[in-house]
Amino acid sequence: MASSTDKAKLPVRLVLSGLGAALLLAVTVLAGVYLGSQTQQRFQDVGQSWQTFTAEAERRGALLSRIRGHLGYGGIIHNFKNYVLRQDQRYLDNLNLQFKDFENTVDEYRKSGATPAELDYLKSIEDTIALYRSKLPIAQQAARENWPPARTDSLVRVDDTGAVTALVALEAYWWNKHQASTKDIARAVDEGETLVTTGFRFLAGLAFVALLLYGLFYLLQAELRQTIGMLSNELRERRIAEHEAKKFQRAVDQSPATIIMTDTQGNIEYVNQKFCDLTEYSADEVIGKTPRLLQSGDVSGDGYVALRQQLVRGEEWRGTFRNKKKSGEPYWAKTAILPLRDDIGRITHFIGVGEDQTERRKARDHIHRAQRIEAVSMLASGVAHDFNNVLTTILGNVHLARLDAPDKGDFSEELEQIEVAAKRARNLVGQIFAFARRQSGEAVAVRVNEVVEEVTHLLQASVQPNIVITCQVEHTDMVVKVDPTRLHQVIMNLSSNAAEAIGPQGGRITLKVEPREHGEAAEKQVLISVRDDGPGIPDDLKSKIFDPFFTTKTAGKGTGLGLSVVANLVGEMGGQIDVASVFGQGTTFTVRLPLSDETVAPLPVSGDLPSGTGEILLIDDEVEVAATCAKLLRRLGYDVEVFNDPLNAMQVYKSDPDRFALVITDLVMPGLPGSEVCRIVRDLRPACPLVAYSAYQPDGIDFDKAGIMRFMHKPIEPAQLARIASEMTNLD
Repeated sequence: MASSTDKAKLPVRLVLSGLGAALLLAVTVLAGVYLGSQTQQRFQDVGQSWQTFTAEAERRGALLSRIRGHLGYGGIIHNFKNYVLRQDQRYLDNLNLQFKDFENTVDEYRKSGATPAELDYLKSIEDTIALYRSKLPIAQQAARENWPPARTDSLVRVDDTGAVTALVALEAYWWNKHQASTKDIARAVDEGETLVTTGFRFLAGLAFVALLLYGLFYLLQAELRQTIGMLSNELRERRIAEHEAKKFQRAVDQSPATIIMTDTQGNIEYVNQKFCDLTEYSADEVIGKTPRLLQSGDVSGDGYVALRQQLVRGEEWRGTFRNKKKSGEPYWAKTAILPLRDDIGRITHFIGVGEDQTERRKARDHIHRAQRIEAVSMLASGVAHDFNNVLTTILGNVHLARLDAPDKGDFSEELEQIEVAAKRARNLVGQIFAFARRQSGEAVAVRVNEVVEEVTHLLQASVQPNIVITCQVEHTDMVVKVDPTRLHQVIMNLSSNAAEAIGPQGGRITLKVEPREHGEAAEKQVLISVRDDGPGIPDDLKSKIFDPFFTTKTAGKGTGLGLSVVANLVGEMGGQIDVASVFGQGTTFTVRLPLSDETVAPLPVSGDLPSGTGEILLIDDEVEVAATCAKLLRRLGYDVEVFNDPLNAMQVYKSDPDRFALVITDLVMPGLPGSEVCRIVRDLRPACPLVAYSAYQPDGIDFDKAGIMRFMHKPIEPAQLARIASEMTNLD
């Protein structure tokens, strides 16, 4: 009975077991179907999201590349500048096409769903391109009218730093968005993988129904393999995209502008390679620090506070910094700093873009120096003529007064001092000409000891009494062939500098002349040294003392031309100049000049001027100069007819060319230049003796062709005028 009961219960258990198995199978199948469908849906979502993201990223990247192309080499800015410089129609044609393509590109980017931040960056770029476009009519007018490129460039120059900065920020924004989307997709893939793992664990727990679920599992596994393969391909493509992004990063690193990014507290987060090259700091040395390490001290603390407040308000700052490199060397950077905002408008970073201005500053300093030299040249040219005319009048009248003065006495000595002062003024004009215009006089044989002794005599009369001046000459027959005025200038300048270096406390100056053999060929030289026991020259200034306009004197007490003039004059005389100085002990300047075998011409006897007869035609627009020369010539026995107007003089000469034994004319006159006067005299009477003079060096005048037999420099020495007049009136 029991067994029957058990048998009766068996079908019930079998039914219950079958029902349980069926229920379990159903649950397993349903669970498997659910997990499979969810997994499939998740991977489909991932695939669709990845395709959508990739298409959008590629489209945005292509548009950015086109915009960068318009701002880079061969783009709008490049073609605009080439059109300004070369005025070639091809660049204008390219510009018109590129303006249209740029507008289409920006419009397409804007329609692609750009964010407000991206629209702001696009607006900054569009504004710069619009500014270039507004300057185009000026450039076209310049091309039509053949303006000089420098003029056109000054009128159409556009600061495109803002556009470059906006493009860098736009690309950085795109890249950050690209990275964020990539992370979202990677997170979705991770969630899909978690879901698959859960399904596998559930199926493992129900291994006893594996046979029933094998088919479903097989299909699921096949689909999974396919999906993983697709993801592998997508990930491989992502690595390629990351490689392209690295190329963009290299472009930023290799930008010709310095780029620095900080957080809102001023801590540096990024610098590009140009920044490192310019500042001599590596990226590791500055990341996490503030830009204060670059400060040179030129800008006050309040200035930096105002700058930061301007940035915090969301305003852009532009200016030029004088910063300090790691080595301490200064450099100049034209910088634009602007705030970076996130999607909701909060300022998250500050970015600075700088352009190295150091070489440009140096070039500007060189230009300023050249302009100062040119100003000296213009001043010398304008003043020397009038100044030398005045000196001619002074020297001539002093000589006439000395002829009438007693041989000895205070009056004679005073006249001599006036003559000495006038000659020193003449040498001063010559010094300015020597530096600014490179004019040189005639090189003649000169005894060095005579020039040095003359300087010693003049120096003793002009320096303070507590300075002792000594002159040491080993031989009196050392001769050099130079312009004596220039040699006098060199020695006088060095001696005057020595006296100024000694100062009011007094001291000693020693001028020494000695022979020396130099080099393998045993070239004979004369050494002229000027030594003082003053404070000496610091070592860091020795290399600068011969530079134009360099001076250690206080403002208003030195031009910085003295030693520069000396160096130029010594070089033009074929010599060298050296300096030896010990700080606190004194300085010695040594001039080396080659000795000459020529004989020194004998000096004329003062006061014994040759007289003569005959009528002289004297032409000079300066009334005082003409009157002084005429008075001196009349004193020597000549008849002189003076004209201040060369046109009137030529009318008189044309009426009777044989009347005059000599014609003397200035070369620089209004109405009719002296060269034209010489031509008329030569044409009417080729054999007429003709003498010319001027305060300027007569460059470009052929004396033989013009018929000029003698030339005199202003201020005119009375003795020279007397000798030439006597020589010219006694040619027969």
